[in-house]
Amino acid sequence: MVSAISERVELAKLCSSRDWSKAIRVLDSLLAQSFAIQDICNRAFCYSQLELHKHVIKDCDKALQLDPTLLQAYILKGRAFSALGRKDEALLVWEKGHEHALNQSADLKQLLELEELLTAAKQERSITPEIHATESDSSMLASESGPPISDKSSETFENHHSLSGHSKLSCEPRDASEVQSKSSDNFELCNGTKDKARGKEHFESCNGTKDKARGKEHFGSQTNGNHYIHDKSSYESESSNDSSDTCNELSIVCSSSSDLSQNSSKMSNKFETTCGEMINESKKNKKFCVARITKSKSISVDFRLSRGIAEVNEGKYAHAISIFDQILKEDPNYPEALIGRGTAYAFQRELESAITDFTKAIQVNPSACEAWKRRGQARAALGLFVEAIEDLSKALEFEPNSADILHERGIVNFKFKDFYAAVDDLSACVILDKDNTSALTYLGLALSSIGEYKRAEEAHLKSIQLDRNFVEAWGHLTQFYQDMANPAKALECIQQVLQIDARFSKAYHLRGLLLHAMGEHRKAIKDLSTELSIESANVECLYLRASCHHAIGEYKEAVKDYDAALDLELDSMEKFVLQCLAFYQKEIALYTASKINTEFCWFDIDGDLDPLFKEYWCKRLHPKNVCEKVYRQPPLRESLKKGKLRKQDFAVTKHKTVLLQAANSIGRRIQYDCAGFLPNRRQHRMAGLAAIEIAQKVSKAWRSLRAEWRYSNKGTTKSGKRARRRERINMPSQNRGGAGCSTSSSSETSSSYGTAEDKSFGYSIMSWQDVYSLAVRWRQISEPCDPVLWINKLSEEFNAGFGSHTPLILGQAKVVRYFPNFERTLDVAKTVMKDKSYVYNKADGIIDLSRDGILQDIMQAKSCSDLYKIVGEDFWLATWCNSTAFEGKQLEGTRITLVKMGENGFDFAIRTPCTPARWDQFDREMTMAWEAVCNAYCGENYGSTDFDVLENVRDAILRMTYYWYNFMPLSRGTAAVGLVVMLGLFLAANMEFTGNIPKGLQVDWEAILNFDPSYFADSVKSWLYPSLKITTSWKDYPDVASTFATTGSVVAALSSYND
Repeated sequence: MVSAISERVELAKLCSSRDWSKAIRVLDSLLAQSFAIQDICNRAFCYSQLELHKHVIKDCDKALQLDPTLLQAYILKGRAFSALGRKDEALLVWEKGHEHALNQSADLKQLLELEELLTAAKQERSITPEIHATESDSSMLASESGPPISDKSSETFENHHSLSGHSKLSCEPRDASEVQSKSSDNFELCNGTKDKARGKEHFESCNGTKDKARGKEHFGSQTNGNHYIHDKSSYESESSNDSSDTCNELSIVCSSSSDLSQNSSKMSNKFETTCGEMINESKKNKKFCVARITKSKSISVDFRLSRGIAEVNEGKYAHAISIFDQILKEDPNYPEALIGRGTAYAFQRELESAITDFTKAIQVNPSACEAWKRRGQARAALGLFVEAIEDLSKALEFEPNSADILHERGIVNFKFKDFYAAVDDLSACVILDKDNTSALTYLGLALSSIGEYKRAEEAHLKSIQLDRNFVEAWGHLTQFYQDMANPAKALECIQQVLQIDARFSKAYHLRGLLLHAMGEHRKAIKDLSTELSIESANVECLYLRASCHHAIGEYKEAVKDYDAALDLELDSMEKFVLQCLAFYQKEIALYTASKINTEFCWFDIDGDLDPLFKEYWCKRLHPKNVCEKVYRQPPLRESLKKGKLRKQDFAVTKHKTVLLQAANSIGRRIQYDCAGFLPNRRQHRMAGLAAIEIAQKVSKAWRSLRAEWRYSNKGTTKSGKRARRRERINMPSQNRGGAGCSTSSSSETSSSYGTAEDKSFGYSIMSWQDVYSLAVRWRQISEPCDPVLWINKLSEEFNAGFGSHTPLILGQAKVVRYFPNFERTLDVAKTVMKDKSYVYNKADGIIDLSRDGILQDIMQAKSCSDLYKIVGEDFWLATWCNSTAFEGKQLEGTRITLVKMGENGFDFAIRTPCTPARWDQFDREMTMAWEAVCNAYCGENYGSTDFDVLENVRDAILRMTYYWYNFMPLSRGTAAVGLVVMLGLFLAANMEFTGNIPKGLQVDWEAILNFDPSYFADSVKSWLYPSLKITTSWKDYPDVASTFATTGSVVAALSSYND
């Protein structure tokens, strides 16, 4: 009590001497002890003397929440609005206060003051239309520094758009499946409210907020299973108010698609880093108001403080720091000067110095909310997300209903990948500040990450509804629609961006990504080239354009872009990964160029490339060891001596036309109608051509096999089955002279699979590997940046169980492609745990589940969190596949893993290690399954066109497809290859699939989540069999292998479309 009295005595002295800054500090202390309404109004009055109008408004709002009849609060709040040029809002506030005064007993002096204010405001309002009429009647040129004519200029502004320079800071590596974005946040020296007329924050004093209407965003594309390309650019929209404002921004870059991305998938994937980026821009025509000047020393300090603030607002950070230095030399513990200097440091990218100043301000005044918030912002810019969240949470203790701080913490939570916390904060923010476009677009990003797609779309659309020129919001909506596999809407959004600003490079990047993902490589090159004309040193764009040139056979241009990407100096780990990939892709481009005029059957990445090179490529590892241990491809000029794409490769012939039309029709049947799976007509054509070639080669092999059976009198059973030795064909590698990244000598043989027919040796027997290798080769050439490889042809890591990893949940993010399978996967995991009564820990040790009712608890688990709490540690389990070849035997199917990530996240995924022992088991199973297919068709029902008679053939094909999917013998591409072979085998048996895969269904997951091939067959028969049409018309198609004989002709076929 004594302390409070002494503080009030001190307060009276400070006010008498006009030392408003120190008076505010005393009031802060008093309010921390007892939240008195009069003290809130007194602090608002002190703020008004320093002309910190947004602080005045905030304090008045607090007072009116406690007492809606407080006239002093209405007077001060209205004056603050008026000083900010928001005359209409001032008038409304005063009218509301006057209404309260007339309806109850009120202070007559304050009532008279209100009436005077109202009269003056209404008179000014009546004059305004005359001024506007004068303006419309004559054209006027305003000088650059001249003030606006109308007091309501905040409502008659012009938008100005410009690209702002950016500077990159150190970054941290991040995972490739997450969504990617960034925000350039306006630091306001005063903690203020948003200018409703403009949606733009202004710098007022030592405390501040961010520009809510103009978050600067970073777009990434990650789609699941693909590498996401991302890029950064700063773009801002500026507006004029009473006088032209300077809006300086500290950008805080989040950690994305989906790599999407991701995708992304992208996206984005689409895969990432977290960086801090500072965006500065100064304007010449800024007019500031400062506090009244008296002869007292304290007012001199306040004047210098105001000057320092003004200098920060003008972008003159060095001068501002010198002013704050002078104040701090006299009083080292002056918190407002510390916060001001810290903010100036932050804008100069001296974040450590900024944090030091904010920390000292907190030590001097632990209740300085703005210091906590500023330090949180600076820490977030350095990627110190845990510490940033702690600081912002502390700031919220002082101002629990601050939309600004909730906005800030929501963005930091998003970057920290705590998406649920981000949704909570940003949802609360937009309730308090419904027009906050930046909060809405981040809310959309966070909701999309946790699978709330409908709400995410609504948030993005609401942000755009509030500001049609918010290009970053359009960009995020583009990525959202790409993730939802809705390319039409995504392209519409990009068109909107380009109508707003035709030089917005990010729009071209996003469209380039989208077109690439849809197989439109030539169109993508045009957009990526436009982006590079705006931003030349963009490694993501260079890499993506190189991959497009690579895919369509423009190897000279591809190598040039890969080299350009390799030559750039980069600032983040994710970009370095792109450089590593550029190294590997360049080698693949050179290899392909050397094969361009040879027969396509000799395009043999698995056989010709060194196992170490392939493994490092798959894992995206640093190529240092590859450079030291593996022979490099010869230069491009030597590769192209062997040939390049010729005009005849693109020449249209009757045979080519027939095949391409048929391939387009057949291949599009592989399309999944699921989020994350964009239609890709290049992949569709690839699938169709591969299926037709498989049908042609398998049919020829079956004819030979049938002939052998018919003329053989020995060893033939009733069904025509006979004992025979399976032929394994190993052909010499055609990659001579050390090329092809191979360390093997020319006398060594290729380890690739191939039919005898391909190699012209006359054998008629095809192994299951021969059949699937046809599809693998087509998949490799169709998208050369995807490392589609046979896992057993990698290096010695094969023995350690190298295999696939497909996440359904990554942290808190629900992977857009695969999360729809979550509930079934969780149920399968619980079934296996109940059946086996144990799982394995990270060290492959057994965790016993048979004790203390654990299994009963497991069966009740509804989430990863539930399951993890029961088991108590990271674990994995393996599904099983019932063997058909060996009665009673079970094969190890897919491993389901649950690994804790951070405080509230998990990596819930399926993994398939391909160890030698497991490979041998599935090799035998696939061999028997393939023989069953051959026996079913080549027996007494050979050549039948009776659908019912072919039932055993259909069942045998599905059985082999089931084992293929559970085997997962490829580094990637297993799903597509499995579908292509299935379509090809049905075609060879005179059955063409003419329907579509049902919406939401993924055929490979149907196999993975069933324990028996018969269960898998039952799950797909209902939609597959009714869409199988008996046909022999495919037999009239020209031979694929001779029509597209060379690698060059295949590349041309996949790259040529008649739009």
